[in-house]
Amino acid sequence: MGVYEAKIIWERGDQPFLDKRYSRAHTWAFDGGAVVPGSSAPSSVPLPMSDASAVDPEEAMIASLSSCHMLWFLAFAANAGLVVDAYSDEASGKIGKDDDGRRYLAEVTLRPYTRFSGREPDQAEIDALHHQAHDHCEMAHSVRARISIEARLD
Repeated sequence: MGVYEAKIIWERGDQPFLDKRYSRAHTWAFDGGAVVPGSSAPSSVPLPMSDASAVDPEEAMIASLSSCHMLWFLAFAANAGLVVDAYSDEASGKIGKDDDGRRYLAEVTLRPYTRFSGREPDQAEIDALHHQAHDHCEMAHSVRARISIEARLD
C-alpha cells in the first residue's frame, strides 16, 4: 500500500482570533515540492475571511475524483489502442445533508470530453472505458457521493 502525505500550514499572525473573523487562507505542501494555496469556500465562510483565489476542500475533492478517473481512462484507452490527444472535464459537485443534518459531498458529476487521433471510438466504447475507469478509481471508492459520468464526443 502506498502512503500519501500533505502538509497543511496556517498561521494566525497578528490578526484577532476569538471574533472568528480570522483568515482561513493556508497552504498545502506536497512531497514533490508543489505548494497550493488553500482556503475555505467563500460560500461557507464569507470574504474576506476566505480567499476566493485559493482551492477549497470541496473543489479539491472534486478535482481529485476527476483526476483519478482521467488517469484510469487514459490507461484503458491506451490498452484499447486509442490515441488520446486531449481530455478535459468540467466536473462539479453538490453538497447535501445526511439524515442527521450534517453537510457532505452528495453528488459529483464528471463531464469528460476526449479528442482522439486515428480510430474514433463510438459512444458505447467511450461509455465502457469510462465505466472501467470508474470501477478502478481509488478516489471514487473512497467517497459516498453519487458519481455520474456524462461523457461527450464531437
